[in-house]
Amino acid sequence: MTENSPSCYNQLIMKFAYFEGKIVPFEQATISIMTHGFNYGTGCFEGIRAYWNADQGQLYILKAKEHYQRLLSSCKAINIKLEENISDLIKITIELLKKNDYKEDVYIRPLAYKSEEKIGLGLHGPDALAIYLSPFGNYLDVSAGIKVCISKYHRISSRAMPAGAKLTGTYFNSSLAKADAIDRGYAEAITLSHKGNVAEGSGENIYMVKKGKLITPPLSDDILPGITRVAVRGLAKNEFGITTQEKSFKPSALYSADELFFCGTGAQISPIVQVEKKKIGDGKVGPITKKLQEKYFQAVRGELPRYRKWLTPVE
Repeated sequence: MTENSPSCYNQLIMKFAYFEGKIVPFEQATISIMTHGFNYGTGCFEGIRAYWNADQGQLYILKAKEHYQRLLSSCKAINIKLEENISDLIKITIELLKKNDYKEDVYIRPLAYKSEEKIGLGLHGPDALAIYLSPFGNYLDVSAGIKVCISKYHRISSRAMPAGAKLTGTYFNSSLAKADAIDRGYAEAITLSHKGNVAEGSGENIYMVKKGKLITPPLSDDILPGITRVAVRGLAKNEFGITTQEKSFKPSALYSADELFFCGTGAQISPIVQVEKKKIGDGKVGPITKKLQEKYFQAVRGELPRYRKWLTPVE
């Protein structure tokens, strides 16, 4: 399932958003076409999931604090100053979720941006914050696995942007990689660093399984410091005693992997069963990926007490 699927994202049922310091009907949360962030990509954002547990009648926000910490770090990198602190942002998000009253999985999008209406480059002028959300299914196929390609577009180097920041403008690079993959008949793309090492997907971190261990690229390969990437490492160690090694590797290493998977807030844990024309393993979801995926979905829905610290309940 891709982001173009109606069950993944549907703005027709979006109800309320946080805009200009208050919660308003979604259709009122609009900006001018002259807004600096719209014209020049001078903004930053987060993607946060909230999972619905029908048996408990509860909605859980996943890693709320960590996501808002990263948002404020991204803001600092491009001179955006918000009035709201982390505690404020979490409270606003809870209030917004209650107001929308969805009884299903939800995607939350906080967006901070340079709000001045002017023509001209730079990072000065006023700032603004908006938060909207929508019911959200699977971004990628988490059951049968996906086929991916090696992108002709390299991941933007940390020499060209603030390292680790999640900036709106730089995601044009990701959009190019994703669009090219779809045009070629693949669900996703794997991007390379400026050194030619495997970096990440268009919007996901990547893990390789080799001889019972996990291998993932280091931050020095221009990857986003993913929140789910860290969570998966802990899950593997705590639940199955599986260790993780951070090391650089070339695209050729992908073809000899026992298993591959993407991970991220949107992607969750998405198995990769084919890279270009080469099947990974037997071309099916691998056993370690499947075990991690099952535990992950239990954890994010509040079914595993030891991972409740990941979650913020929407009472």
